[in-house]
Amino acid sequence: LGARLAPPTPSGSGGSGRGDASHLTPRGGVGVGAMSRRERGPEPGGAGAAVEDVEPAEPESPDQCLSLLPWDRFSAWLHCVCVVGFDLELGQAVEVVYPPHSKLTDKEKTNICYLSLPESNSGCLGDTQFCFRFRRSPGRKVSLCCFLDQLDRNLPVYLKKDSAYYYGYVYFRQVRDKSLKRGYFQKSLVLISKLPYVHLFRTILKQIAPEYFEKSEAFLEAVCSDIDRWPPPVPGKVLQLPIMGVTMKLRIPTYRDKPGTTPIVQNMHQADAQISMALPTVHEVDLFRCFSPVFFHIQMLWELVLLGEPLVVMAPSPAESSETVLALVSCISPLKYCSDFRPYFTIHDSEFKEYTTRTQAPPSVILGVTNPFFAKTLQHWPHIIRIGDIKLPGEVPKQVKVKKLKNLKTLDSKPGVYTSYKPYLNKDEEIIKQLQKGVQQKRPTEAQSVILRRYFLELTESFIIPLERYVASLMPLQKCISPWKSPPQLRQFSQDDFMKTLEKAGPQLTSGLKGDWIGLYRHFLKSPNFDGWFRSRQKEMTQKLEALHLEALCNENLVFWSQKHTEVETVDLVLKLKNKLLQADRECLPVKTDTLKKLQTHINDIILALPHDLQDILLKTGT
Repeated sequence: LGARLAPPTPSGSGGSGRGDASHLTPRGGVGVGAMSRRERGPEPGGAGAAVEDVEPAEPESPDQCLSLLPWDRFSAWLHCVCVVGFDLELGQAVEVVYPPHSKLTDKEKTNICYLSLPESNSGCLGDTQFCFRFRRSPGRKVSLCCFLDQLDRNLPVYLKKDSAYYYGYVYFRQVRDKSLKRGYFQKSLVLISKLPYVHLFRTILKQIAPEYFEKSEAFLEAVCSDIDRWPPPVPGKVLQLPIMGVTMKLRIPTYRDKPGTTPIVQNMHQADAQISMALPTVHEVDLFRCFSPVFFHIQMLWELVLLGEPLVVMAPSPAESSETVLALVSCISPLKYCSDFRPYFTIHDSEFKEYTTRTQAPPSVILGVTNPFFAKTLQHWPHIIRIGDIKLPGEVPKQVKVKKLKNLKTLDSKPGVYTSYKPYLNKDEEIIKQLQKGVQQKRPTEAQSVILRRYFLELTESFIIPLERYVASLMPLQKCISPWKSPPQLRQFSQDDFMKTLEKAGPQLTSGLKGDWIGLYRHFLKSPNFDGWFRSRQKEMTQKLEALHLEALCNENLVFWSQKHTEVETVDLVLKLKNKLLQADRECLPVKTDTLKKLQTHINDIILALPHDLQDILLKTGT
């Protein structure tokens, strides 16, 4: 409990941690790029947990440390663990919240209650695993905010946590029990976390839930105690996480990883003989299995997700709905899906009215549902994906103009995609043939998923690289940066100028797919995904300009300048330089540690050249 960590930011909780900076030239990768870091992630310690360096870390100064309080390590991974049961008289109820001090608002508890138990029509007998996502109540702060933000900065953009949402990872058990009035035992063990590590938490639940249902609360306390000894979720490190006699070995990706690759977690020490399980991924779902019911429409679904179109997935169970929604969101990786998505959504959800209203167009959101009621409530939505055997009662109204796609004749229980959307790009028959051949040859589903993931990655990269290239050209030249002027502004994004670049430097350079790429770009530029991507790029380029401006200041002889100017001007310069240092720390600007030390030395030298009375004032002044 008394372990020490080197913190990401020596002071200031002001940094939001969203501004990963980049080299500002396309790397073949997508989304937020890479840039040298002032500091690395922390070196974890603590009983029962081991961490190995995968990447060389810069030495940390001994004064840069953070004391971890009880439950801080637990909080880095989970917000809390809940047990939700069904009472014949009371209905759904949160029976246990652990640790006991964990805070959940009444609204959050209500959402957890209804989302943790499958709806009665699902008929989930036995054990079922799924996940959901719900809005956090605003206004609460996290004790480790600054520390966790640093970890977040080193993640790929699509794995960054969204502070406005929680994930709920569920292990639901329903078995016959004649001793109960209803005749069934119905209970869910739920892990609440901000982290989107679906595969990791699914694996943890598979390990602990069956035993919990036998041993109850004392077992849960022991589980949480184990988690509170884990190292923090540091990207790029190989982590060993012990839980109830089993040790999991895994690696969380970093923004430096080449998109589409999963570095293999290798056994490096003899102690690894104790490891029970090595996880190949923390976040990926079985992509091929999820898409197999709508196999022939994968390219159209990629377009719909890329453009942020309203999508509803109707499935027979929460397991299928949640996995399909997560697969859809991940198909545009490494771009981040910037709209809301709900892997499992019910009529009791706090956003039910907001998302199902007919007074306005359906919002940019992907919903996973199982209740047949939604077939009527959401029949005005433009795109419906049917998984499994849910039946849509009646005909879809004529005004929806649903075009029955190939091999879908009627709105019956057959799976398929119901939409009038006409794809911009021509269908890629090669990927269909490749996957079909895999089915015939009984290729493992994991191998099929790898093929499908690579296909989506290449498609997304072909689409986004021209945008990366154009946005990089909006950056002012380095010679325009003067230490005595404010940093120059980025040039404005011009849709017309961008479209002109596509003729010679468009997606045709990396993709053989034909079609209306121009129309797809025009539609994308109006979407929430473009807005989120461009804001992120804008922020990192602005930070790069601030960092270059700081370096330009450091290379000037500031003491010589101060001797030629009045005391008032010199004091003004000192205050501005101090503010620059605070900004660099608060926003975690991509500046070398040596540059910051040099600037601090300049400030001290200028102050020491001033009269003693001014020295005393300036040395005490923070800003």
